[in-house]
Amino acid sequence: MLQFTDVEAAAARLKGVAHRTPVLTSRTLDAMLGAQVFMKAENLQRMGAFKFRGGYNSVNALSDDQRAKGVVAFSSGNHAQAVALAAKLHGCKATIVMPHDAPALKLAATRGYGAEVVIYDRYKEDRNAIGKRIADETGAVLIPPYDYLPVMAGQGTAGLELLQDAGALDAMIVCAGGGGFLSGCTVAARHLHPAIRMYGAEPERGNDMQQSLREGRIVSIDVPRTICDGQQTQSVGKHPWEVIRSQVAGILAVPDPVVVEAMRFAFERMKVVLEPSGACALAALMHHREQFRGQRVGVTLSGGNIGMDRFIALMTGAEVVD
Repeated sequence: MLQFTDVEAAAARLKGVAHRTPVLTSRTLDAMLGAQVFMKAENLQRMGAFKFRGGYNSVNALSDDQRAKGVVAFSSGNHAQAVALAAKLHGCKATIVMPHDAPALKLAATRGYGAEVVIYDRYKEDRNAIGKRIADETGAVLIPPYDYLPVMAGQGTAGLELLQDAGALDAMIVCAGGGGFLSGCTVAARHLHPAIRMYGAEPERGNDMQQSLREGRIVSIDVPRTICDGQQTQSVGKHPWEVIRSQVAGILAVPDPVVVEAMRFAFERMKVVLEPSGACALAALMHHREQFRGQRVGVTLSGGNIGMDRFIALMTGAEVVD
C-alpha cells in the first residue's frame, strides 16, 4: 500500500520542477455554500493538470537504463501530456496510447511534447493490452495513469501542499477517475490530519467508484458517456482501492449539468478556466453542499485543458448536456 514516505519522496523529486500552485478562495462561494472553501488550482500546473506530478515522479524514479529504453502510457489526455512532458525533460522517448475521441487540444499537446501517439477506439479496444504489447515489444517501461505507486505518490503531493497552505481542514474533495489522485491525497492528508474526511468526486454516469465503495469490492462498468473525459474510467485501480476502501469517507456523484455550472462559476466569478473533469470536485461540493455547511473544505481544481471552441459551447449551451 502507498505510504506517506512515498509522497514525501515524490515531493522532493518535484521540488523546483512542478509549480507550487496557489490555493484560491472566494467569498462569494463561501457565502453561497455556507462553508470555507480552499481550492487547489492544479489547472495552473505544468501541462495544465495535476497529472504532471505523477508523470514526472514516475519517470524521474526510473534508472538511467530504464529511461534509455523509453516509456509507454495510455490516457485520454492529461496523463498522456504529463508523461510526454516528463519524458522530454528527461531526454527519453515516450509512446502514448490515446483514444480516437481524445480532445484535440490534449492530442496536439502530447505530440507537441515530442511523444509518438498511437490511436485506439476506447469503446472497442483495450488500452491496457495495447500499452502492454508496445512495452513488451520495445522494452519500454509502462506507466499506467493511476494504478501505479509512483503515480499515486506524485499526485498525493497536491493534497500535501493544500494542507500545508490552507491548514487543518474538516474535509477534502478530490476528483476521482481511476483513484490515483484520490488515494495519493488521502494518504498525505490523513497522515497530517487523521480526523480529516476524504471524498472522491465522479460523474453520475461513471460512478463505478461509488458503487465499489458501497459494495465493498471493485465494480466495473461500461465506458461512461460523460462530458468529463478525464473520468471515463471503467473501474478503480487495485492499488488505489487498497487506500480508498479503508480511508475514504464517501464518493460524491455529480450530474454533468452541475459540472457545467461549476465551470461557469469558476470562470465568471473567479476568472479560472476548468475542463469538465477539473471542475468535478467543485461541482460535487456545490451539489452536496448541505453536508459541508459550517466546515473548512479543501477542493481540487484538477485541470484546465479544454479548447476554446468546446469551452464556449459548454458555457453557451451549444453543446447540449443532460
